[in-house]
Amino acid sequence: MKLIETLKNVWKITELKDRIILTLGLLLVYRFGAQVVLPGIDATQLGGLQETTDGGILGLLNAFTGGAFANASVFALGIMPYISASIVVQLMGIAIPYLQKLQKEGESGRKKINQITRWLTIAICLVQAPGYLVSLPSLGIPSSAFLLGTGGIFYFSSIVILVTGCIFAMWLGEKITDKGIGNGISLLIMVGIIATLPQSFLLNAASRTEGNGGFMLILIELVIWFLIILASVLLVMAVRKIQVQYARRTASGGYEKNVFGSRQFLPLKLNASGVMPIIFAQAIMFVPGLIGGSSWLKDTDAGQWMQANFSDIFGFWYNLVFALLIIVFTYFYTAITVPTNKMADDLKRSGGFIPGIRPGTETSEYLDKIMSQITLPGSIFLALIAVFPAFVVKLMGVQQGWALFFGGTSLLIMVGVAIDTMQQVNSYLLNKHYDGLMKSGKNRKAVA
Repeated sequence: MKLIETLKNVWKITELKDRIILTLGLLLVYRFGAQVVLPGIDATQLGGLQETTDGGILGLLNAFTGGAFANASVFALGIMPYISASIVVQLMGIAIPYLQKLQKEGESGRKKINQITRWLTIAICLVQAPGYLVSLPSLGIPSSAFLLGTGGIFYFSSIVILVTGCIFAMWLGEKITDKGIGNGISLLIMVGIIATLPQSFLLNAASRTEGNGGFMLILIELVIWFLIILASVLLVMAVRKIQVQYARRTASGGYEKNVFGSRQFLPLKLNASGVMPIIFAQAIMFVPGLIGGSSWLKDTDAGQWMQANFSDIFGFWYNLVFALLIIVFTYFYTAITVPTNKMADDLKRSGGFIPGIRPGTETSEYLDKIMSQITLPGSIFLALIAVFPAFVVKLMGVQQGWALFFGGTSLLIMVGVAIDTMQQVNSYLLNKHYDGLMKSGKNRKAVA
């Protein structure tokens, strides 16, 4: 009853209702586009491509695009080129002075960085689109499915459509962020992932009911799935609170540092890097297989071993190296995204200090030490969640498509985006004096 009452309160706030409707409408447009097959390809002959992308690395890529990759859709590239461009720009901001300057210019600098990201997205699409089209025959689409052949006209028109589809998806995400609710780009990825969930579950359930464990094993899988979701929520929400005391401002305008100053907390996230270490590590994990399949190694024992062990994303060696890379990249990404020096300077300027720690350099060193201490358990926890799908595949015989939802990037993105969206809805409710979604309490009088 409490949840129903809260949902009614959501609908009473006109601005929030309009934002939710707009968000749902734009997400529906994105899902519709994922079903539109590229012109010149017979939609009835895509069975081979869909079977190829049922599991493994291609299955993961197909999950991120919401099935558009396996449908040879106009949105086959999904929003991933934009994500790749954003990561590249963010990393270049560490080394390129011009980007560092833009980051300090506030709103105007942010707009210029967004424009650079968009142009880089187009460049990445112009590389990925031809690669995708050339690989379609080897991925299971027969030559008869290309109704107009595979000549220059087909490639040119399809490249233009794929690039346009990615840019349109990027535009949808930005519109959701500006006019809707939640982070638009993240919501597009999450909706794409969720779109493949029902089919993956039903296929796994069908295999169980045919004598491979039965209903009881399905129930056990669901319990484990909910537990890993709970663990992911704890990882996303966990923070280390550093006590901060702010000096009390006196009547003369100065600061008086005494025990009567207001006390607050500086929250340091256990997993400050989010899913980025997994994305970085996943990109690196393509390399061993490519090296093993190269012309100068493919006929050697080492090359064959690399191909056999690093092409199976549920294999032992793949997941061992994957987990170690996640731990390394967690430290790397946390170091470049959590500016302890800036945090210490901001505290000093606002009259804040950590009890027992001198403001300035000593505060920065203390925060850096704390971040190093909490990053280790956070990185190990993140690595365990990332490789958990391999455990359920090897130990419980779960189908690969359904196993991807037991951890890794898919689950963490779903959890992180859901929490972020709920927090935004919650802020609207609290501003209008309604109870929020995140915590129950007494209903307060609404302010229209």
